[in-house]
Amino acid sequence: MSALPTDDKAPSPAAIAGEGAWVSRGPWRRVLDGLLASPTAVISGLLLLLIVVATLLAPAYAARVAGSDPFRSGLSARIEIDGERVPVMQQSTEGLGLGVTPIGPTWRAQYFLGADTQGRDVAARMLYGGRNSLLIAGASTLLCLALAAVVGIVAGYVGGRVDSVLSNLIDMIWAFPVYLLAISLSIVMIGKSYRFGPFEIASDSLIVPILIIGIVYVPYVARPVRGRVLALNQSEFIMAARGLGVRRGRILMRHILPNVATTLIVFAPMLMALNIVTESSLSFLSVGVQPPNASWGTILQDGQGLLYSRPMVSMAPGLAIMVTVLLLNLFGDVLRDVLDPKSARGR
Repeated sequence: MSALPTDDKAPSPAAIAGEGAWVSRGPWRRVLDGLLASPTAVISGLLLLLIVVATLLAPAYAARVAGSDPFRSGLSARIEIDGERVPVMQQSTEGLGLGVTPIGPTWRAQYFLGADTQGRDVAARMLYGGRNSLLIAGASTLLCLALAAVVGIVAGYVGGRVDSVLSNLIDMIWAFPVYLLAISLSIVMIGKSYRFGPFEIASDSLIVPILIIGIVYVPYVARPVRGRVLALNQSEFIMAARGLGVRRGRILMRHILPNVATTLIVFAPMLMALNIVTESSLSFLSVGVQPPNASWGTILQDGQGLLYSRPMVSMAPGLAIMVTVLLLNLFGDVLRDVLDPKSARGR
């Protein structure tokens, strides 16, 4: 008696059980499990956490390790190296020997990465600057995602004239080159104080670059969100809910928002990486973070005149920007794959 024919492509009981377990888990649990299963996501996430913690400990590093104020000039400061008191600003050895040159990296507690043109500890300023850069990038990312979600959902869900007006507004902002628009807004807004009732925004407040960067990237997120909402409006489960007389508000909260949330989450790491570069560029051009605050972009500007004598002043913030952006992109790539149901089931 011959054996019954079998289909080699039929899923095994173990595979069916695994797929059932995948579906039975909650969506956020599936995302967490997918991220933990990826070495790239774990390593990049831990390194990003390490960078954030290091920047948050900037005051402790400056006070207890560096022993200096990174915002106060140290032109007359001295440091002890191998039992000898050495001036932070040393006599220049280039050309006619006129002027002074800041001390280079000591690889010790004090002036670990050397000093800048004002005799300030570069390592301490790096941590303070990184805290501001990450704060601006993170806050502007949340602001951009919130504005883009509102604009995209309202335009795609309401439709009609509302969609036409919002789409034209998005196209108008999209028509401007990002950096040109950001620089123009910065020039207009920086140097002025703004009062909104009991609240006042100072000219050197970090809120100014947060608002500028958060606004200029709204069209680039709102358009995909609007397209996603338009596609959801034509889906069978939305049309069925409407046919059953479900209220529009309930459809929006129960079906539209959860599906749009995944799109926004995927955008978050990529947008934050982009915002770090944008903030650094604006600060390098002196239209971003304003003194006495510091960021990786302002430290890059400080080291512009020391590229040949003390390149570490510019290399350190440049490497910090590169590493942080790379880690965010790596984490974002894994997050995008995890949030893709087909990709997740294929794991």
